[in-house]
Amino acid sequence: MLKDPFLDKPYIPDMNYFIGGIEIYDREETLGEELWKYDPNKESDREEIIKKYILASLNYLSYRHKFLLFEKLEELLATEDHDFSAYFEYLEEEYIALAWYADEIVDPRGFFSKTYEIAKIVWNEDIIKAESEDCSTW
Repeated sequence: MLKDPFLDKPYIPDMNYFIGGIEIYDREETLGEELWKYDPNKESDREEIIKKYILASLNYLSYRHKFLLFEKLEELLATEDHDFSAYFEYLEEEYIALAWYADEIVDPRGFFSKTYEIAKIVWNEDIIKAESEDCSTW
């Protein structure tokens, strides 16, 4: 069983891993200022946000973790009624704030779809390596 990178418990891929790179709670004056220069609805800005902040923030994950996270995203994108806007909600009680509020992201599904497309390229070697293994042995 694949363990969480930091905890002694099973790894459960969650879409919140993807938004961790744009989480700015208590970093509004640093990371927030950087991210607010981008428009997450503009294609070129969205690509840079995904590459520079989202995927880069996941470099600590092993190829196996990335693969399972990638598969989970693929599964959710195949579910037509999945609510991707929920990941962008401000959660004050959990001390989570993203660079943009949910209503500022015109197409949340499109945002995650673009993340999938870019991850497929950036994580290509990791995905191929993980696919070549028997996942049941992890």
